[in-house]
Amino acid sequence: MRLSQFHLHTSKQTPSDAEIASHQLMMRSGMIRKLAAGIYTWTPLGLRILRKVETVVRQEMENAGALELLMPAVQPAELWQETERWEQFGGQLLKMRDRMQREFCFGPTHEEVITDMARNELRSYKQLPLNFFQIQTKFRDEIRPRFGVMRAREFLMKDAYSFHVDQDCLGRTYQVMYDAYARIFTRLGLRFRAVDADTGAIGGNASHEFHVLADSGEDAIAVSNQSEYAANVEKAEALAVGEARPAGAELSKIDTPSQRTIEQISEFLKVPAANCVKTMLVRSEKGLVALCVRGDHEINEVKAANLEQLPGEIILASEAEIAQSGIGCSAGFIGPVGLPDSIPLIVDRSAAVLADFVCGANSDGAHYVGANWQRDAVATDIVDLRKVVAGDPSPDGQGKLELVRGIEVGHVFQLGQKYAKAMGATVLDHQGKARTIHMGCYGVGISRIVAAAIEQNHDSKGICWPGPMAPFQVVICPIHKKADSPVVAYVESLYRQLQSRGVEVALDDRGLRPGVMFADMELIGIPHRIVVSERGLESDQIEYRERRADENELWPQSEVLERVIANTLITG
Repeated sequence: MRLSQFHLHTSKQTPSDAEIASHQLMMRSGMIRKLAAGIYTWTPLGLRILRKVETVVRQEMENAGALELLMPAVQPAELWQETERWEQFGGQLLKMRDRMQREFCFGPTHEEVITDMARNELRSYKQLPLNFFQIQTKFRDEIRPRFGVMRAREFLMKDAYSFHVDQDCLGRTYQVMYDAYARIFTRLGLRFRAVDADTGAIGGNASHEFHVLADSGEDAIAVSNQSEYAANVEKAEALAVGEARPAGAELSKIDTPSQRTIEQISEFLKVPAANCVKTMLVRSEKGLVALCVRGDHEINEVKAANLEQLPGEIILASEAEIAQSGIGCSAGFIGPVGLPDSIPLIVDRSAAVLADFVCGANSDGAHYVGANWQRDAVATDIVDLRKVVAGDPSPDGQGKLELVRGIEVGHVFQLGQKYAKAMGATVLDHQGKARTIHMGCYGVGISRIVAAAIEQNHDSKGICWPGPMAPFQVVICPIHKKADSPVVAYVESLYRQLQSRGVEVALDDRGLRPGVMFADMELIGIPHRIVVSERGLESDQIEYRERRADENELWPQSEVLERVIANTLITG
């Protein structure tokens, strides 16, 4: 590609609303242009990169046996009402009406549409398993779109859906797709981790997220320092820290007139937060529920929402509800000792092994010291209720947990029969009986991968693309002042030879000063740069620099072609 004939518009200025590196660099390099909040145009430069990701994803889906189709982006409300997600999905669902006042939505995902197709197309177990995928624009009306395409409202996604006669068959395809995702991110040259994850709004009974590792990642991931264990912190199991020991102190009440938080109590009483218990009152369908964790731990809202006693979300009790409960105090002084019998007491494992702990006394301006379980308070249930922290024992028994940051770019689910049951998708089994189909769901954020790759691969000069994702593999930068310079003849010959050998090469023939030209190429992130000058040709030397290198290499003219080809084969 001759850059004089290519639309390339870079900028030294960082947009004021660009908070993270990928957003800043995608705007500065001219890859994207903002049209509205969370909605972007991809320029020819950005689209080249996006299509490279899309190509790898499509190839690996086909290698995994998935069949490509294309479903409508606009979906009728009736399908979403069948699965009860029309209201459940919340404000992210962009709803609209046509001229006949029929309700539709712009699809954020396609479980309903593909299940509708399955119930109309599939009749016999002999047709299964089947796996369909599409690459399509989605829309989720984020309340606060930010970070460029990382959390945009409109985005490009690959979503796949598999259909099975039983759970065992689903499990086999799930593993095939898991392996395909690992190959995708390996081929793209990204450092990633697959982690055990919560199924969230999509539903189902098992899922894994794929995270590109980056310090700027929104998600915290718990990984073992001695094994392959990895899980999103929402899902990571928190084992009990410490062992139960007998009571050694008498229960006594002390005045804490203005100390309401764990930090204030810990400082006031000169006791570690780890020897305090904090209690949270939340609503349930049958009244209030008390949740207890150790003072230095945090309640994991996802784990709490999955408790049998709670309605699927955590809503704090209001002051009015607390007052009506008969506890007799305000928030900040609530504790497990002396709670009304009508309030279930759910205690985290690590809190349940404490002895002689500090807690609220259910009386304004007072706390208990020397509190103990069984003697002073009895738990209704002891469960895993908290977020893991660095240093916790790994749930697989190997090593300790470390917390790293990641950017979620893929998610695979075993949906089970959730959508098939709701929509009546069945096939006849080998005995001629109708059986509800089992389903899997597999998503990859194609546009998000581009941003995540930049977050993982950049420096002070710009983007450092992994070879497989770079818009061009090599750029030739000629330095000359005359149209008849020998530089022109040499670069034209090298340009044609590289093209003929299948190398994606850009020739920067825009006539810019060397410093400006080099800065553009470093900002864009082309992996290999060849600089040709009259002085270099006279001494039989061509300058080469790999994007991440600090110094140039000098190559003989006769070796340039083969060396460039060899380097592009190594880096992709």
